[in-house]
Amino acid sequence: MVRELAITLYLWLFRIVFSISKLYPLRKQATFVASFGDNVLYTANALKKVHPDVPIVILKTNSCKLDFAGYPDWIILNFELTSPIHWLRSVFHLATSSHIFVDNYFGFLAAATFRKETICVQLWHAAGAVKKFGLKDPSIYYRTPRAQSRFQKVYDQQTHVVVGSEKMSEIFQQSFGIPAERILRTGIPRTDFFYDELTQQIVESDLAYHYPVIQKKHVILYAPTFRDDQLHVSKLALDLEKMYQAFHEDYVLFLRLHPAIQTDWKNHYPDFVYDVSHFPDVNHLLMVTDILISDYSSIPFEFSLLQRPMIFFAYDLEEYSRTRGFWENYDDLVPGPIVQTTDELIECIQKQTFQLQQIEEFAQEWNEYSQGQSSEQLVHALFSSSEQVLPQRSAEE
Repeated sequence: MVRELAITLYLWLFRIVFSISKLYPLRKQATFVASFGDNVLYTANALKKVHPDVPIVILKTNSCKLDFAGYPDWIILNFELTSPIHWLRSVFHLATSSHIFVDNYFGFLAAATFRKETICVQLWHAAGAVKKFGLKDPSIYYRTPRAQSRFQKVYDQQTHVVVGSEKMSEIFQQSFGIPAERILRTGIPRTDFFYDELTQQIVESDLAYHYPVIQKKHVILYAPTFRDDQLHVSKLALDLEKMYQAFHEDYVLFLRLHPAIQTDWKNHYPDFVYDVSHFPDVNHLLMVTDILISDYSSIPFEFSLLQRPMIFFAYDLEEYSRTRGFWENYDDLVPGPIVQTTDELIECIQKQTFQLQQIEEFAQEWNEYSQGQSSEQLVHALFSSSEQVLPQRSAEE
């Protein structure tokens, strides 16, 4: 009840400011709302390159780790009520920009009565999906009818949804309740990084500078997905003592925890365990990762482009499947061995029981449209003067 009241009040305020801002003319401008930020950064850079005359506005939420430094021509605003002037300016840009880009679910869209000429693009923050989300998230059935209606209003605002594969096209249509005509098959912008050898070399050199140990040892990256009941984590499911005893001579262990998690555990193995949760771009970390340990995260979809081993530490598989739901059988989906204990994980690494052929097939299936030019393809599709990828929103929308 309190949550719904807070949302209602926020949307009421947003709607008032948005309506007043609409009194100003619509201008050819790209406004990006960044929760994760990496797809936003790649798309904005491509837009700057292809159409330098189009102004760029970045609206950052508190969860966005990227600071977008080094772009003096861009307007960077903190899109939070805790920064009221920035928030008001943010709403103004949302109401007066011809192109809106978002990279997550944003409730404000339910109150944004865009003009019919406005294009709203969902960049999303994942190249693939293991667990269900959106209208298919099992938890939605416990929300009020008013909340469910609001969710659909948010998804209806999206005139384009960017995908990297047909599999994600089908998933988005179900998750967002949108028609196939809204799918834009230009590939995931941030995957361009995996085809940019020069940038990769720069990134690897920078990481080697900050973590000199990776020049001598292999890197295991543990990147578990977010669990709703673990906002405060004091103990990891992974037994760090056992990992240390088994691998500290040849490996280091990088920990990449979800941004929503606040950790207060003590690192007893500073020469083996490194907390890289603060690192702004996970793709940069993937470049120096030799073995990825994941579970239900979307990271494997992009890591598969590197053709390196993956292990799936699904210690709570039965419970997670029941509460969140999977798009398909977990055993059939993931391209690597599934383990449920640290001992099984250690044995898997020691015996090298990886599934590299499956990883290659997985990469091709989930990244079929992400071939190194996704950012520019997206910009050309949306800002072409000769054609419109999708029809404009109807007057009723």
